[in-house]
Amino acid sequence: MNPGELLRQVTTEWVEDEESDVVWCGEHEGRWGIRMAQQARDFTTVWFDVGEITIGFEAYLLPPPPHDAAAALAFVLKRNWRSWPAYVAADDRGELYVKGRIPVAHITAGDIETAVGAIYELVETSFRPLLSLGYLPREKSP
Repeated sequence: MNPGELLRQVTTEWVEDEESDVVWCGEHEGRWGIRMAQQARDFTTVWFDVGEITIGFEAYLLPPPPHDAAAALAFVLKRNWRSWPAYVAADDRGELYVKGRIPVAHITAGDIETAVGAIYELVETSFRPLLSLGYLPREKSP
């Protein structure tokens, strides 16, 4: 089975499982996505991009930190040290995403599950700490 077909099969099984919190998100610009429920926030949308060498995946995390961006980015760098196969990255506007790639040479359903699980975990363990570090104004002491 080619990697795109495997990805579609795995994600379709999640969407069709009545006990799953995963819903189909649609196709957009050659990518397709799923949306999964989370505890730290309502949901996370994961977009997949099937290439010749890898399957890329990403999920939007937060806009650029308006307060103490250095602390928020330091938190992300420390978190990335132990993250696999997903990591937090900033785009050229400073928006934060959870991203990763899976080689397609010998991809399995387990690889896809691991990648989506890594996104879930990074959002769960990073979202609220990032909000408190870089998104909520801190009161200055007199």
